[in-house]
Amino acid sequence: MTTYKVRRGRLITGEITVPGDKSISHRAMMFAGLSDGDSSVSGFLPSEDCLATLNAMRSLGVRIEPDAESDTGFGVTRYRIHGCHRTLKAPDGPIDCGNSGTTMRLMSGILASQAFESELQGDPSLSKRPMNRIVTPLAKMGGHVETSTEGGCPPLRIHGKPLSPITYELPVASAQVKSAVLLAGLFAEGRTTVIQPVVTRDHTERMLRYFKVHLVTEGTSISIDGGQRIEARDFQVPGDISSAAFWLVAAAAQNGSHLQIPGVGLNPSRTGILAVLTRMGATIGVSQIAAEDDEGEPIGDLEIKGHGLQGTEIGGDEIPNIIDELPILAVAGALAEGTTVIRDAEELKVKETDRIHAVVTNLQAMGAEVEETADGMIIEGGKPLRGATVTSFGDHRIAMAFAIAGLFADGETIIENAACVNTSYPGFESSLNHAMNTADQPS
Repeated sequence: MTTYKVRRGRLITGEITVPGDKSISHRAMMFAGLSDGDSSVSGFLPSEDCLATLNAMRSLGVRIEPDAESDTGFGVTRYRIHGCHRTLKAPDGPIDCGNSGTTMRLMSGILASQAFESELQGDPSLSKRPMNRIVTPLAKMGGHVETSTEGGCPPLRIHGKPLSPITYELPVASAQVKSAVLLAGLFAEGRTTVIQPVVTRDHTERMLRYFKVHLVTEGTSISIDGGQRIEARDFQVPGDISSAAFWLVAAAAQNGSHLQIPGVGLNPSRTGILAVLTRMGATIGVSQIAAEDDEGEPIGDLEIKGHGLQGTEIGGDEIPNIIDELPILAVAGALAEGTTVIRDAEELKVKETDRIHAVVTNLQAMGAEVEETADGMIIEGGKPLRGATVTSFGDHRIAMAFAIAGLFADGETIIENAACVNTSYPGFESSLNHAMNTADQPS
């Protein structure tokens, strides 16, 4: 079993480069694979989750060629993808999505209309996650998706059928469900519209436009006309701001820290972490190096100076766009002076684990004063953390959040079952070791 042993780190200064964006890597591989020609995807995140999507597309007949020269030591980051002109082939067996809910949900939207049957399965953790939230809208479109349990859990058996367009109001804000319906709509005859309760991450919409698919956005609704072709184009994946979040918090919580993180994705639906840390007292500079437009993603360099943190309240409409960053923001709350309240975050309960319970359990083990609530937690910050043995609960973001907590704790912190970090951030352990042993982060 992989464990991390963490001790108090030195002052964080210098520069760190984070790997490619996880959400964008998934979509780039899918859309390039469905396109009408050859595309190059650079900056791909070679994590277990994204490789699950790559292997899924390969199993469906898409030819994908790695560029060996792009191997970072943690995996290949550049691929040549030969598009299948939207026509996939029946796989030889079940498609393994591993721990990736993104792979399973988005592939369901793509496979619902294909002229064959398929099965999507996952690891024990993914097999407990709810999938009725995509089964329901796909059924309204005429799709036939069977789950293994009454609770709607994987594996999913998809019987490909012609689809009809729908107008669908999301019962909860979910970029994955929105994306699954839009991708299914791409293969339906007519216009499909998704209406969101609040605006969610728009990586799917941006990338479809980049690949020359027309969408109409009006407020919180997005519409797509079926039958459109996907034009092959080369694509550069930016650095993942959700991976950067761990180092942003580490720097923000230290007086005198000064950290630079170049080439990070600055999609407005993902930069909530910057707003939260700023109101907690961090000084964050943003230098945009790629303009925001309707094609692709805005990218820029981040510079953060730490002055210590103050508690804050996190909730409401900002939650969908910082949902993945809430575990590390909870750690920030424990390191801050004053009270931090996280509310309206029930969605955390249906991630890789119940992240509310996992965060509270581990913070309490490290001596923090924290109370679990039905939709979040209340953290009384400023109490010194002590080293402890904690578990990841099989969740990569829990493992990394408490590795950062360990940098601020007295004594040694042991994170058990840390191999799950490879689902999203290969190379994290190397950067963590550097943070414990030197004043400068690796480039």
